[in-house]
Amino acid sequence: MRAAGLAGLLVSPGPDLAYLTGYTPTAVTERLTLLVIPATLLATGRASVVVPLLERGDLRHGPGTDGLEVVPWRDGEDEHATAARLLDPDGTYAVSDATWALHVLGLQRALPRTRLVACTDAVPMLRAVKDDVEVERLAAAGAAADAAFADVLRVPFAGRRERDVAADLDRFLREHGHDQVDFTLVCSGPNGADPHHEAGDRVIEPGDLVVLDFGGLRAGYGSDTSRTVLVGGGTDEALLAEQRAVHEVVRRAQQAGVGAVRPGATCQDVDRAARAVIAEAGYGEHFVHRTGHGIGTTTHEPPYMVEGEDRPIEPGMCFSVEPGVYLPGRFGVRIEDIVVAFPPDVPDGARRLNTSSRALQVVG
Repeated sequence: MRAAGLAGLLVSPGPDLAYLTGYTPTAVTERLTLLVIPATLLATGRASVVVPLLERGDLRHGPGTDGLEVVPWRDGEDEHATAARLLDPDGTYAVSDATWALHVLGLQRALPRTRLVACTDAVPMLRAVKDDVEVERLAAAGAAADAAFADVLRVPFAGRRERDVAADLDRFLREHGHDQVDFTLVCSGPNGADPHHEAGDRVIEPGDLVVLDFGGLRAGYGSDTSRTVLVGGGTDEALLAEQRAVHEVVRRAQQAGVGAVRPGATCQDVDRAARAVIAEAGYGEHFVHRTGHGIGTTTHEPPYMVEGEDRPIEPGMCFSVEPGVYLPGRFGVRIEDIVVAFPPDVPDGARRLNTSSRALQVVG
């Protein structure tokens, strides 16, 4: 915070509060809960949490809340004025991204000279570098997602709706230990050309490519993986050959992206390496999203593997590598793994936290 020129950090309920304190309110409402961490914390040892009086007892569920100065407020009081008394009226504070506009604007009214900036802009790497325990939780979540993929390969695809297969994926993730499923994208045939297509009522047909993108939280840490499968029974040999060729291009691009994680590399180097393979194959204009994103206590967080992000990759950063090719009206292909940069067993590269086959699998 000091390096960023901040007077402190203001954290409302959401992933940052859970990460820093272990506390998640029983219900997130319009009432203000705000962790106030001053930049002088190391010198003073003083951090505070503003909390509705009726929720004060909930703090005991957060193991990291011990030792915080608890500042309660009652319904009918001005909670923003209560929080303002803890802040430097002329300081600059980073506000966690999950903070409601209601409270950002309320703090601005109470402290007109105080400057509020987004946490992602001011301290974007707050949760980016994982310790060994976090990496192993991410690895366990990745292994659970891989197991769910192995299970879904055995269910019927042809003749069923996308949403039916999505329901199977949801069930398999939970059976393998996920407490929360964030998404189960099943994008078949021409729907595969939409990177974020929601599973719908389209009936999957023989010969379809199907993009599967799924993940959620297991023991508080995220999974996110994508594989593209081929539904057997297709009879258009030219189309099958093209589908296999595009899949191979994406597989090589994904390998190139993972291979670009080396000492001295930046986030944009991963994007460039994957994108170069796809462009060389003639599909550059059909790779329409960034190559990756960070993952941790949420399934999408900094850092981002994208052109213009020249931040160096640091040991312990965990992120996706997920290039894709999307041919409008026809089909799409995406392959995604979560990797951890420079772990002890691969100090000059990346360890994949997803180990399921990246070859094109044929389903029934």
